Amino acid sequence: MLKQIEGSQAVADVVALCRPNVIAAYPITPQTHIVEDLAEIVSEGRLKAEFVNVESEFAAASVVLGASAAGARTYTATTSQGMLLMNEVIYCIAGMRLPIVLTCANRAIAAPLNIWNDHQDSMSVRDAGWIQLHAEDNQEAADLHIQAYKIAEQLSLPVMVCMDGFILTHAYEPVDIPDQKQVDDFLPPFKPTHIVDPRWPRGLGLYADPRFYMEAKYIQHRALEKSEETIKQVSADFRRAFNRDSGGLFKTYKLKDADVVVVSMGSIVGSIKDLIDRFEAEGKKVGLLQICSFRPFPREQIYETLKDKTNIVVLEKSISLGRGGILASDIRWTFPKGEKIKRRISSFIAGLGGRNISLDDLRYMVEKVEREPVELEFLGLRQEIIQEKDL
Repeated sequence: MLKQIEGSQAVADVVALCRPNVIAAYPITPQTHIVEDLAEIVSEGRLKAEFVNVESEFAAASVVLGASAAGARTYTATTSQGMLLMNEVIYCIAGMRLPIVLTCANRAIAAPLNIWNDHQDSMSVRDAGWIQLHAEDNQEAADLHIQAYKIAEQLSLPVMVCMDGFILTHAYEPVDIPDQKQVDDFLPPFKPTHIVDPRWPRGLGLYADPRFYMEAKYIQHRALEKSEETIKQVSADFRRAFNRDSGGLFKTYKLKDADVVVVSMGSIVGSIKDLIDRFEAEGKKVGLLQICSFRPFPREQIYETLKDKTNIVVLEKSISLGRGGILASDIRWTFPKGEKIKRRISSFIAGLGGRNISLDDLRYMVEKVEREPVELEFLGLRQEIIQEKDL
């Protein structure tokens, strides 16, 4: 059913349709509306689940870890400092191969304190062993949660669905919310493969000395690499079942004949598409590669898509301080050293702490890389604020 609905409520509605048994979360802006709506759904009896009120995000992650280890389908959500407080358990969940689904309502990390959107929080746990899927709009955010449960439970891997805080979580737009039967037909009941039960004694997340630890991490790494095919297959199954294209590894827009390719992810790709349409009307050929699956990072398939492109610009809302663009680094790693083709890969950081990214900013970026490559530039930086003594 098509509804004019807030992004957070759309996510809450579809999570409820996935029939989680245990939900635990701690409120933190801009994630709060999701779990408020889920608490209301549970209290009204529309979802038979245990909603656990906890004292912190660390506790929320711990509750869903324990519930998942006992065989329950679980859900949690967080953002920003809450993600950092969950950090220890985030790594434990991945290492124990628990199929937990988490929503990250992307928000900047302190200090300085900021409640607005960028991608620094999910990027801070990019190496934890979770699948990370990034949504462009609220329809995709809702759809990705349905897919996330199927992916997680097929692979015994946790999945994080990332949606831009406020820009998506608090925005009202039309979202097609499926009915219960549609979701039940797509997502079968959860049948856990690894559980802690006194009837079948076993352990999860046990002590591993140097004889075993590296092998455990190798298995995690390979499982994430191999998850690319499942992500693609679940997205294709979703398209057939719901008649719309959501998720997958990445998408392209007017890429085939593009002279300049912009690589990005999250809600900003909507503005990039608008600019590409304007450039097309002006006779310029600009295309888009939109990353949906940031982890696993589909290196080989991105290479095949971009191997003939010589002018690539990466726009991202996060930074590895002291190093540069995180997504840009992954894109540069995609191309083998020593290739005969002369390729320019430029890196722009934008939107940190919710800084607006205007169409004029995006136009400036594309027109600059048409003239010369850019190693690293902060788009829209206010030079008058920066004092040399602070550097």
